[in-house]
Amino acid sequence: MSDAWVALESGADPTERLAALSRAYDAYLTAGRVERPVRSVVAESWRRSARAHVSPEGTAGVELDGDDLGAYRESHPLARVMPLVRELMGAYARDGEHLVAVCDAQGRLLWVEGPSATRRMAGRMNFVPGARWAEAVAGTNAPGTAITVDRPVQVFAAEHFRRPVQAWTCAAAPIHDPATGRVLGAVDITGGDRLAHPHSLAFVGAVARAAESQLALLAPPPAADRMRLSALGRDEALLVAGGRKVRLSRRHSEILVVLARRPEGIGGDELLVELYEDESVTPVTLRAELSRLRGLLGPELLRSRPYRLAVPVDADFGTVARRLASGAVTGALSAYAGPLLPASQAPAVTRLRRRLEDQLRAALIARGDPGLLADWAYSPWGEDDLAVWRALASVLPVRQRPSALARVQELDGWQGS
Repeated sequence: MSDAWVALESGADPTERLAALSRAYDAYLTAGRVERPVRSVVAESWRRSARAHVSPEGTAGVELDGDDLGAYRESHPLARVMPLVRELMGAYARDGEHLVAVCDAQGRLLWVEGPSATRRMAGRMNFVPGARWAEAVAGTNAPGTAITVDRPVQVFAAEHFRRPVQAWTCAAAPIHDPATGRVLGAVDITGGDRLAHPHSLAFVGAVARAAESQLALLAPPPAADRMRLSALGRDEALLVAGGRKVRLSRRHSEILVVLARRPEGIGGDELLVELYEDESVTPVTLRAELSRLRGLLGPELLRSRPYRLAVPVDADFGTVARRLASGAVTGALSAYAGPLLPASQAPAVTRLRRRLEDQLRAALIARGDPGLLADWAYSPWGEDDLAVWRALASVLPVRQRPSALARVQELDGWQGS
């Protein structure tokens, strides 16, 4: 075993290093120290760690300390959610003698909190504030790997790439900026064997989503030169503009969704087609609706020839689409409050609603994360989604699988009848 790790430490080329890594893991299996085949998330992380020339015997380096660390974390966006993280995780960590850690998007630990004895033990491997635990420099570990793959990750004992970390088990989940979808950092719980349970991963994922919701609540109101449009999961959209909150009618909601998607503007004839299924609806009807909307918003916000909005719009459905496009599936799901204007039959809204649902469902199924799939399956819009229930049943631990399988059979029966 030691020869394989020495080979990894050497300056061998990546192919030789990966072969040595494979032999090392085979040795674990042969010795009976690992009871299950290597998980794909771990194998892929090991390969990235080897390619990055991470030393299996090294420790994380401290990049920030003293006043520099204090100033940096005080100004970091995640400082605003630390009270919530402590409230949700503090007792859990104290009772289990675990550590709660929060890092930035570069894997630098900003806060490491928990029982003093556990912190002293973790300090021996430099699991301390200011140390950088990004996967590319510290190898496979929960916070670093969660940031790399942008989803919750649990790493058990010998799955860690570095030998000094293999006495620990950790679970971490990325936290996203609710406005942009970019990763701000991750929340992590680290401890001993008692953390080796699927509930630990589900718990830390729930804390990350709670933190994202808190960040959304703490977000400043939109600037005077921007609108905010919320149309997911509601039949009547909510518009925030110029310091005012306006609840829109269903037709005005549909118009705003179309205009938000077309910042360059849209002609009256095309807008008519996008909004009305009934071809007998006349342009006069549309002009009347737009006149009422202009009276509600003000002529400075709604312009004509072509019809367009005078200021940029931050739309919740746009946030979901951007996050999906960047691969931030967890962030996309956290921003998805439900189908877009679910009662609307406007052709443009129907197309966008279906596209957004299909893209998010496909991303969840491809990701195969039990927590994310369960969030969708147990939601009002996902309770009859056979494909997602099947995907959930396939990735749940054996003991948690029966209820999901029962739901699959039930939905199969409905759809087959």
